[in-house]
Amino acid sequence: MARSVETDYLVVGAGAAGMAFVDALVDHDPTAHATLVDRRTAPGGHWLDAYPYVRLHQASQLYGVASTRLGGGRVQTDGPEVGLHERATRPEICDYYARVLADRLLPTDRVTLLGGHEYHDGRLVELATGREVDVAVRRRVVDARFLAPEIPALSPPPFDVEDGARVVPAGGVGEVEADAYVVVGAGKTATDAIVWLLRQGLDPDAITWVRSADPWMFDRAVIQPDPAVFLAMAGSLMAAAEVASSADDLFVRLEAEGIMVRIDQGVRPRMARTPTLGRWELDLLRTVAQVVRRGHLHRVTPGKLELDEGAVAVPRGAVVVHCAAYGLPQPPPVPIWGEHLTVQAVRAGFPCFAAALVGYVEGTRHDRSDEEKNALCPPTPYWRTPTDWSALQARGARGTARFMREPDVAQWAHSVLLNPARVPPEEAARPEVRDAVARYTQHAAAGIAGLERLGAAPA
Repeated sequence: MARSVETDYLVVGAGAAGMAFVDALVDHDPTAHATLVDRRTAPGGHWLDAYPYVRLHQASQLYGVASTRLGGGRVQTDGPEVGLHERATRPEICDYYARVLADRLLPTDRVTLLGGHEYHDGRLVELATGREVDVAVRRRVVDARFLAPEIPALSPPPFDVEDGARVVPAGGVGEVEADAYVVVGAGKTATDAIVWLLRQGLDPDAITWVRSADPWMFDRAVIQPDPAVFLAMAGSLMAAAEVASSADDLFVRLEAEGIMVRIDQGVRPRMARTPTLGRWELDLLRTVAQVVRRGHLHRVTPGKLELDEGAVAVPRGAVVVHCAAYGLPQPPPVPIWGEHLTVQAVRAGFPCFAAALVGYVEGTRHDRSDEEKNALCPPTPYWRTPTDWSALQARGARGTARFMREPDVAQWAHSVLLNPARVPPEEAARPEVRDAVARYTQHAAAGIAGLERLGAAPA
């Protein structure tokens, strides 16, 4: 006899987006039952496969689910990030999601996890046996994988590897020994791999860094769960956008304000996915002098790299570290509420807050029309270039203003630790918070218009 599943919400993906959505949904709709489906046997998504030395690049408090804080809300008192909020490690994040499921969601008797299953085109299959599972969904199928990242551990290198060449993903760098390393990629994974190697005592001259485009990154010190810090940054961003002549000029102004950083101040970055970076990490990265900027890597042979703009010699025994997976995807946005409910970012960045917001709106308005909910939560796609970043910061700011006009949503948002812009009542009277809110309010309208102007300009 075939197995069967009956549920209100079939949530495909038990990673960060799926967990944040379900947590908020069942918290605000006491009638809803949700079934999480994932190929993996535990919640946590790509964190279960991430490289072992990874940490969140933002404060722990801004990640996870709305009901349960990740970490203890602690400010670091030693190490290179004294004064900044703690950042969770991979084991801490995986343990957190396991505890949220076991201690928070399953005890409601309204959440089920079907691990080791795959849902595709209406079919639910148990992977170990290949058996199909009958499924009846009373309300919605929820796609929580739409923005799932592509990571090196699960993606083959985007270049050919000839016999004899030594290539490992970022997670394998600690399992090999070599006198020289070639790190391929320019995003957070590549910077993490280089910082890890340098902190193991490797000479910077033993690293060759292949990056097809230089990145802009946020200074981690301004992306903190303190409204006086975060809103001051946002006000400075809007003030700069008012007067910037181009997207590149905007980023240079933000660099002068201490908001953005780049590794090489003599190179104009063309990439602006803008993860956060500590100043101590920046100092380490700048010690790597052997940087290859010859376009994309196409082939690795022992002792040689073949790129768009020619070949480069490297030591024959060098280990090539693959950090060049695409990362966060950029599919064309679709309405969040449509044939399926497709979880996406609603404001610029902070995907866990966005997923929780979508869960809150569905939980409190599941009987409203799709048009009404889509008007409240328009999606904000991810970005890649400074021009994209400008346009989508504007779109995210307008989207935030839209949902914050709903009194209940605003009250919820100011109570949720995942929201970096929250101003809880006990914080509102602080002079630094009042000043930050006033500056943002002063510059927001002109700043958003400036971002739209910069984002519409040719790259």
